[in-house]
Amino acid sequence: MAKLNRSGVDIYYEIHGSGPPLILTHGYSSTSAMWQGQIEALSKRHKLILWDMRGHGQSDYPDNPDAYSEALTVGDIAALLDAAGADQAIVGGLSLGGYMSLAFHRAHPERVRALLIIDTGPGFKKDDAREVWNKRARDTGDRFDREGLEVLKSASAERASVTHRNAKGLALAARGMLAQRDARVIESLPAIKVPALVVVGADDTPFLAASDYMAAKIPGAQKAVIPNAGHAVNIDQPEAFIAAVLPFLDRLESGAATAK
Repeated sequence: MAKLNRSGVDIYYEIHGSGPPLILTHGYSSTSAMWQGQIEALSKRHKLILWDMRGHGQSDYPDNPDAYSEALTVGDIAALLDAAGADQAIVGGLSLGGYMSLAFHRAHPERVRALLIIDTGPGFKKDDAREVWNKRARDTGDRFDREGLEVLKSASAERASVTHRNAKGLALAARGMLAQRDARVIESLPAIKVPALVVVGADDTPFLAASDYMAAKIPGAQKAVIPNAGHAVNIDQPEAFIAAVLPFLDRLESGAATAK
């Protein structure tokens, strides 16, 4: 458990186990604690890197709105891999964490050994669809400004119990990191040449079509749908989640998983 300084912003991270590096990024307004139930299984054969995005959990909450962006988050992931001594890693995450993993691949494909994309959307090709999403992100930020951390008490289970220092960081992260600027990530999917596993909860209705889309557009991607699970599939069905993920990781290590 350590902190990495990124131009004055401290980023909290943990490293568990040893072996091939695997970095997982949490969803918006959650924290690295959402992976607590997976640490034992995933760190047996891997160096598991968990972290809190800026404005979240035990990382810093800068006051400057310019300190929150997709590019800075991608840079945080790169710096974390450097700190862990990992030239390459299996890169994955849930929801916003999955989107940032795709953004990281777009920026640094040479550093990604495989992708693990969980309950995630890849962004939007059309400006009007993106604007609907962005309005929701801005509204979320405004609500955190108005109501503070009380907002989380009515949120889903994985967020109702999380610990954040204040709501200001979450509001700024909604506007700077959750909101999207362009279609570069979704347009990058067909160029992905590494093994990819797309995981989605069967009850995560807003993300089912997006998961189908990613599985179809990423060459050779595999998809796993977890029954009786919503948006936080690893929390709703932890055993089924691990049962879906471990064979994918094992095939990577055996050399059997190759991108088509």
